[in-house]
Amino acid sequence: MADVKGSGTAEDPWVLTTPPGGSAYQVHRDETAGELVCQVGTTKLSYQLRCIDDLHAMLATYGDWMPLGNADEQKTAAPGTVEAWARSEDNPVGGWYGLRKGYRGRFANYVPPVLEALGLVELEHNPRNNRMRAL
Repeated sequence: MADVKGSGTAEDPWVLTTPPGGSAYQVHRDETAGELVCQVGTTKLSYQLRCIDDLHAMLATYGDWMPLGNADEQKTAAPGTVEAWARSEDNPVGGWYGLRKGYRGRFANYVPPVLEALGLVELEHNPRNNRMRAL
């Protein structure tokens, strides 16, 4: 976490950048509520906190690079992507990791940098079509 600012608490959130590097946002863990809270401008997105461990475990089992496939909730996620997994009935929570209806998508845009900051994954930072893999 050498280049990451913040400690990941509500008082001192991590300041991260989306995989393409175009947007900065803040993230913190809310252990009491079991949420990973992302503040993107004035928009608050939240995901089940367990998504960090679940995503890392899935990537470790997968064993290779996986495309991110970022998509809004209203759009279909491309099969075989991190975004599709985060919505799948076959994932450990049986569906969406996103907690706020209408804002449950874009998991692959905001959660992978958290895992990278924690040293759990390698994440590409290209203008488009980024991938990630477990370390």
